Amino acid sequence: MLLVDGLGRELLAEHAADAPVLTELVQESLRVGFPSTTAAGVAAIGTGLASGEHGMVGYTFEMPGTGVLNALRWCSHEDGSDLRGALPPREVQPLPTTFERAAAAGIDAAVVSSAKFRDTALTLATQGGAQYAGVHALGDLAARTLSVLGGRAFCYAYHSELDLLGHVYGPGSAAWRMQLRQVDRLVESLVDGLPPGALLAVVADHGMVTVDDKLDLEDVPELLDGVRTFGGEVRARHVYTEPGAAADVLAAWREVLGERAWVRSREEAVAEGWFGHTVSDRVLPRIGDVVAAARDRFGMVRGLAEAVETSLIGQHGSLTTAEQLVPLALAQG
Repeated sequence: MLLVDGLGRELLAEHAADAPVLTELVQESLRVGFPSTTAAGVAAIGTGLASGEHGMVGYTFEMPGTGVLNALRWCSHEDGSDLRGALPPREVQPLPTTFERAAAAGIDAAVVSSAKFRDTALTLATQGGAQYAGVHALGDLAARTLSVLGGRAFCYAYHSELDLLGHVYGPGSAAWRMQLRQVDRLVESLVDGLPPGALLAVVADHGMVTVDDKLDLEDVPELLDGVRTFGGEVRARHVYTEPGAAADVLAAWREVLGERAWVRSREEAVAEGWFGHTVSDRVLPRIGDVVAAARDRFGMVRGLAEAVETSLIGQHGSLTTAEQLVPLALAQG
């Protein structure tokens, strides 16, 4: 399995000429679930479960008793302090991983991804049980992926740079399209090198939209009244409220955001299946008392508290088809 971070199905269709090999292999579209963000998507592949069970309910989310965790960096979202000691990765995500189950079934399980991700907390939480092959470039990624496909093997390969360029320059920008062409060459190399009987599946963790309608939450007092802290990201917000304030906060957010976002109470979002069919008691407190998912090209930014995230052109996390639908491309060796 090759996961191309940020490759939405609608984006691929719009730029099919830049990825002819990948486009030809697409069989159908998959829906990734909520939130449509990397931490949740990687954990879904790493466990086979939705966010309501694996517990990675956002780019950032509150861990009761500790504070808001940045799941990619495993640090405090408020002050950047390291949380590995306070929040051991396999306590935050304690369920058996896909790779552990594969190994128990006698299948060689491998992860081929950037060497810089080898020992991250998110890797430990979601890819435990795999043999990790750290790579440094696209050629390295292709070569190492093909090298582990002997015998009964499951290999998960990960490419991150398309998502990065989408954030910085915008999905569909010249830089993004040039990177998509390199991804297509990567897929072509993997297809050409597949051993007999091997199956290549190319997927993504989410799509992406250009956000050009931004509302700074820090500038709207009505959206701050009764709010204790925030989680999530620009397109998908967890709002954690002061005791007894949830109903008033929900009403205020619905009034101010109107048709620019879907706004639900925690109970409503769970009942509607936003976080999957099952939400465990372990995970439930991580979900905001109020949850807001942006429509169209709208974004809920925090200019001071999240300056870097606010500056990004491309964003994801919400329930739109542009973010939810990803391609499933298949090739047989």
